[in-house]
Parts: sequence; structure tokens; C-alpha cells
Amino acid sequence: MADMGAFRVAVTAWAAGGSADRARELAARLSVRVAVLLEGPSDVAAVNALADSRGRDLEAEGVCVLAMGGAMSVARFASLLGPPGLGLRLTGLCDEAERGYYARGLERAGAAGREFFVCAADLEDELIRALGVTRVEELVRAEGDLRALRTFLRQPAQRGRTAQQQLRRFLGTKSGRKIQYGRVLVEALAPDHVPAPLDDLFNGL
Repeated sequence: MADMGAFRVAVTAWAAGGSADRARELAARLSVRVAVLLEGPSDVAAVNALADSRGRDLEAEGVCVLAMGGAMSVARFASLLGPPGLGLRLTGLCDEAERGYYARGLERAGAAGREFFVCAADLEDELIRALGVTRVEELVRAEGDLRALRTFLRQPAQRGRTAQQQLRRFLGTKSGRKIQYGRVLVEALAPDHVPAPLDDLFNGL
């Protein structure tokens, strides 16, 4: 049975130089209407967690949440999924440092002016600020990572950094940890404390 996961696989294969046929077929069959272009899988985990907490079935709504493997790929995916390709409505979430890639990529794909939302540093930074350092440390303890965090904080490179900066760095020190905490941190948010870029993204879907 075809699902949005199959569509994502087909789009990724198409972006890598494969055929467009499977992606076009699935887009029609699944009534895909929106593509949410994200840099990586930790962003996808956060978006999916917020969808779950708000009781939204994005796939049933025709929304494809897609990790592109980095912001430099946005022009390629926008051209395939936007006006020159499947004609989907495009939106997305990116880090402040990658704002230019998104703006130029969407413009090149004929989608200039489409809304994408920018995190102050990155999404992890937004989530840590929304929750507060103490709450994030509690979540790290609950996930069984407190010893790893304490070891990390003893590294000389962490001296002089704020607690928020240290936590943000910690989340990126082990493969899969950013994905894990993308969901954990979002699930811990109070409904009225969702970071603005993430909240605005959802309000536009």
C-alpha cells in the first residue's frame, strides 16, 4: 500500500537523478498538496512530534514532511516539488545561517515569496530556550544521558560557553541524539510555549 513514506523515497531517488514517474504517480494517488522542506531528520522528528501533540495527521492532510540532507539541496528539491515539477505548495524551516540557501533556492524554482520560517540559531536552540536549561537537563536525565552530559561538560572546549550553548552542542555529539531529542523536547513543550518558527510553520499548513 502506497503511503507518504514511499513518496519521500521516490522524491529522494528522483533528486538523486532517478526517474520522476514514481513520485508523480504517488503524488497524485496520495493527493499531496504541500511539501515541508527541512534540513535533516532531527527537524522531521520535531515536526512530527508537534503534529502528534496537536492531533494532526499530516499525511492524511496531503502534507509531505521531507528531510533534504542539508540546506544546500533546497534548490533541487524545490524545482522538483514546486512550480517547475509537481506544483506543490512549498514551505519549510531552516537555521538562520541557511536562510540564504532557502531564499535563493525557492527563487530559482519560481517559488519566491513562499513562506519559510527561520530559527534564531537552529531548532534545537529554539527548543532549549523555550523549555529552559533546567527542564532540558531534567529530560536528559530521564533519557539516561546525564552521565554523558557531565562527561561532555568537563571538556575544556565547553568552558566559557553558556549552559544553553553547552546543551545545544551536546545534542549534536552522538549520531542519532539530535533526532531523539527533536521528539523529546517537543513532547515536553507546553502548548503555549512552542517556538515561533515551528508554531508559524504549523499555522500555515
